[in-house]
Amino acid sequence: MSVPEPYFTLLDDDRPEGTRVHASSSTTGPWFADAQHMGPPSALLVRALERRSGRDDVRLARLTVEVLGRVPAGELTVRAEVVRPGRTIELVSAELSAPDNSGGLRAVARAYGWFHGVGDTAEVVTVPGSAMPAMPGPDEGETRAIPEGWLPGYLTSVDWRWISGALDESGPGRAWGRVIGEIVAGEEPSPAQRLAAVADSTNGVASRLDLTRWLFVNTDLTLHLHRAPQGEWTGLDADSVIGPEGTGTSYSVLHDEHGPVGRAAQALTVRPR
Repeated sequence: MSVPEPYFTLLDDDRPEGTRVHASSSTTGPWFADAQHMGPPSALLVRALERRSGRDDVRLARLTVEVLGRVPAGELTVRAEVVRPGRTIELVSAELSAPDNSGGLRAVARAYGWFHGVGDTAEVVTVPGSAMPAMPGPDEGETRAIPEGWLPGYLTSVDWRWISGALDESGPGRAWGRVIGEIVAGEEPSPAQRLAAVADSTNGVASRLDLTRWLFVNTDLTLHLHRAPQGEWTGLDADSVIGPEGTGTSYSVLHDEHGPVGRAAQALTVRPR
């Protein structure tokens, strides 16, 4: 398996006005050839949140990414700030911007991350049970070709292992994903960055519409994590529902190789192509 280009290359870092990066073609598709899949930008925003927090006594408990417009490949700027500091909880925000036609910057995505203090609650851990059933591991999944109509780039930058369902099959799906290359060139990504890069594919894993006839694009991504993810693989046990007035919802139970780690949800805007 060939290693794709890193999603992002740092052009500079830690400036007051933000960090400039270059997004490669590995970030684009599957909807539009000139726009990024939101998986890589979500991972970049998690990186910004983690770096701005900079603490080892808290962990990411909730992530919300708001998609404000198409995110282009090429040069971008990301900056972050602590919105609500605290001893045991902390809210951090991050914004991703792209150049506009006037020579300035326009915001294309914003993220908010709640970080909760790390403590010992091992004696009261609850078993997820039927609400979060176990999922077969990635070694039990199948590699499948990308179907016609789904553009390469991001999709070919991830090692996908399907347990059930497929991109061109309607209904719920279960799949594992592992980012093959680097998220930021020269860096080892955190497990939370890896998870965000794959979790945004919830609506694709559980697609209920033909992509060649319909657009069902998410306007957000929200993750709730009851424990810190581990390792390189993220499993999605996903489903979706399409409503009668142009809106849908996709949702998944998130897994690593040790079991469930949380849930993901996306609001979808649905319209004919």
